[in-house]
Amino acid sequence: MAGSRATNKAMFWRIIRRLLGANRGRLFVILLALGAGAAVTAALLNLQVDAKRRLTTEFRTFGPNVLIIPRGSSAASSDTLPESTTNLIPVNLPSGRVAVSSTLYMVASVFVPKSGKSLSAVVAGSNPLAFLTASMLSSSTPDAKLNRPAAPSPRQVCVAGTRVARQMGLQQDTELGLASGDRRESCRVASFRQTGGPEDDRVAIGLRAAQRLTDLPGRISAIELIVPGTPGEIQSYIAHLQLVLPDVEVRPIRQFTEGEAKIYNRISGLLTATVAMVLLLTGLCVMAAMTNVAMERRMDVGLMKAIGGSMRRVLRLFLAEAALLGLAGGTIGAAAGIFLSIGLGKAVFGVAARPRLIVYPVAVTLTVIVAILSAFPLRRLAGIRPASVFRGEA
Repeated sequence: MAGSRATNKAMFWRIIRRLLGANRGRLFVILLALGAGAAVTAALLNLQVDAKRRLTTEFRTFGPNVLIIPRGSSAASSDTLPESTTNLIPVNLPSGRVAVSSTLYMVASVFVPKSGKSLSAVVAGSNPLAFLTASMLSSSTPDAKLNRPAAPSPRQVCVAGTRVARQMGLQQDTELGLASGDRRESCRVASFRQTGGPEDDRVAIGLRAAQRLTDLPGRISAIELIVPGTPGEIQSYIAHLQLVLPDVEVRPIRQFTEGEAKIYNRISGLLTATVAMVLLLTGLCVMAAMTNVAMERRMDVGLMKAIGGSMRRVLRLFLAEAALLGLAGGTIGAAAGIFLSIGLGKAVFGVAARPRLIVYPVAVTLTVIVAILSAFPLRRLAGIRPASVFRGEA
């Protein structure tokens, strides 16, 4: 028994030596196929993992994704909330900090005192530069173009939507007047906002000024939240928030939360399908090389069976050889793939992908599995008879 084990062990190392020395060209082809497959697999998996974080960051630049409004209110409703509601909102989450902005909406007369131009527009009372500043710190998008605000001034500032600015011929630092009934406020245009949405038709001023214009001190129309995290985490936060604030209505801005989920699912599905295709092609390439290996190993197998080695043990030796090839190719290729994904991330998202360590062992493991499955042609060795091999028969 011990002698048989020693003999099989010696034969195993003889097979490994023959692998490394008998046909270096074929060895290079197998390692190249496994390494290239591992590199592409690691790069795509790293992009897939990083895409979730990147999409979450990109979607947050569009602005609020959760809205809190009075229960039962509609777009034309004038219902309001107490401003103190914002103190009850949990803002510290595992995925980051929630940005909170209180807003009071009204329709007011907007005019330029010097030129006399005026129009009726929606005025939003909030911190007019809050979301603008957050957007500029993030990577900007083609659909959200913002002028950098001028330096702060003791005077009250406001942000004008681009369509309002066009209609009234507004420039930066233009003095703007707002009127609602017999109440008046003034502000200086600090910046312009263009989103392609209703914000382009609004003028954003400070919350206190809006409350004075509407004569609603301490009241707000809505609370806008920028909630970090995945769509599932955002939905869980909304459900928790509805329990904390039972007297209000918490709504996700679905074009953001659902759009993010759909885009990620499509990207994830595409990358997963590509990884599967790459692994399949890698396996076919290795399998073709293994077919030739099986023909070359007929003499080794015949000798091992002649000295009493079982076919199961013989196949285990060849599968171990395939696993070693997969481990070598996967170790080198996966490392190259991680670095490759950094450049691909910069090309796709404009920002280099962050290397994810979990991807490395996964890519190596998948490569080893592909190498073992690609050794299927070695099953042909099971039917070899030692006597036929030694006589030189096919």
